[in-house]
Amino acid sequence: MAAAFAVRNPAHEQLVRTRIVEKTGKPVTLSTELSSSLDAPRRALTATLNARLISRVTHLIDAVQRAMAQLQIQCPLMIVKGDGTLALAHSVAKRPIETVLSGPAASLVGARWLSGLDNFILSDMGGTTTDVGALVDGLPRVNLDGAEVGGWRTMVRAIDVRTIGLGGDSEVALAGNGRLEVRPQRIVPVSLLAARYPQTIAMLQADLADVDGGNSLQGRFVLLPFGAKGPRLSDELSARESELLAQVRPGPTPMRTLATSVNAQRAISSLQRKGLIQVAGFTPSDAAHVLELQANWSREGAYLAAQLGCRLREMKMPTEERTRAYAHAVWSETVRLSARVILDTALGFSLPDDRISQAICNGESLVGLAQVSIKPSVPVVAVGGPVKVYYGELARRLGCEVVFPPNCDVANAVGAATGVVAYTAVVEVHGDGSGLFRLTGLADTQSFGNAQAALQAAHSAAEQAALAAVKGMGAAQPEVEVSAARSGSLRTQKLLPQCGGRPWADAGGGHCACGGAALALGT
Repeated sequence: MAAAFAVRNPAHEQLVRTRIVEKTGKPVTLSTELSSSLDAPRRALTATLNARLISRVTHLIDAVQRAMAQLQIQCPLMIVKGDGTLALAHSVAKRPIETVLSGPAASLVGARWLSGLDNFILSDMGGTTTDVGALVDGLPRVNLDGAEVGGWRTMVRAIDVRTIGLGGDSEVALAGNGRLEVRPQRIVPVSLLAARYPQTIAMLQADLADVDGGNSLQGRFVLLPFGAKGPRLSDELSARESELLAQVRPGPTPMRTLATSVNAQRAISSLQRKGLIQVAGFTPSDAAHVLELQANWSREGAYLAAQLGCRLREMKMPTEERTRAYAHAVWSETVRLSARVILDTALGFSLPDDRISQAICNGESLVGLAQVSIKPSVPVVAVGGPVKVYYGELARRLGCEVVFPPNCDVANAVGAATGVVAYTAVVEVHGDGSGLFRLTGLADTQSFGNAQAALQAAHSAAEQAALAAVKGMGAAQPEVEVSAARSGSLRTQKLLPQCGGRPWADAGGGHCACGGAALALGT
């Protein structure tokens, strides 16, 4: 719930929560526990979004704690928040919206710990997305406008991160003008599919043997999500969707045998969006296998899929040279898009997609008779599984330093294990001009006859409020930092000294010196 001026006096919000909990036993989200800003509509929106997330995060925490019990892991469970700090799971369960962007935040903290640098641009590249943020003077750059959730701007502090749909599993497609595109849609790499299901090779060879050729559905497959034993039929599906879903198996089925009409193609896209099926096709990971920059899965499957893509693009049988050129074009476009988001982050705004920016991101130093270059003034720390495949070339194109720290593929887990507990409490003092000063931001508004007494009370109140908060979030020996702004507000932050524990094997978790397991949510 949210009241218009509750940040000045939250007592009525707290009273209403008490009454609701007594009547229903349900958790209640208070806007004043999520933000100290006056903007009541945005506080109400933030509280609403938080309330909708509580049940989902509670189920996740319960599942993790059951897994910990089965593995006989006996320690507190910590969760990474969107600003890179930690909190006990039970406290985060009440304010789950604070975990927005916690995945990139954990990677940023982990990258600092692994690289030993205090100023850098982080690029965290995975299978689905690339998250890019910055560390300035040892602290993550935070978006003061609040994190965005589903297109809504909240009032939750989170790292300032740019996220693009670019990763090793991004879909490669042919645009209408014949230009290759690396799209944000995630699909299963053909090389992975062929490694798991060897019959994929015969299906790809059959597509190549098709004398008609030129079919954009060749080299693409439909299958159930990995681990699914059968289709999950539902009354919420249309008749066409149910009919198609019943034909999908755990192993690959050529898409051209299912998508026999426009309506069938739409139904497949709908089932894919709902997570009921997977689509497999050519990806940057497959291009890296063809170019022998990656060797995780089946190079033969990747090469056959590249031949099909090359034939569709050029409308003639592919040669060895043209097939490798096709794979190189996909790889190069992935590097270009990565360079673009690095420059946007370094500049603080998006570059126009003009000839100059394209030349820079393509590694071209001349435009006409002019020499052009832009590069970050700080190192780029690259983490995530695929980064070494692309970021060496990115360093050459931009002329910048790229650092691959040890264990860069698990920076997210390291960040979860080495984060700190922190909380900021805000108490404000307002004078009315008549010599009366009011202290707000606590359960009860207090009045004082002189400014010095009001400031001393605010100092003590902010310190006690922050101490109580961080102890509830798991801090054992918190440190105190108090600052007073000109407006009269006192801000105090409590934190647990940085932990130095080693991460355990499961990505996304770890243990730290304070004896807690840490979990990073998000991408």
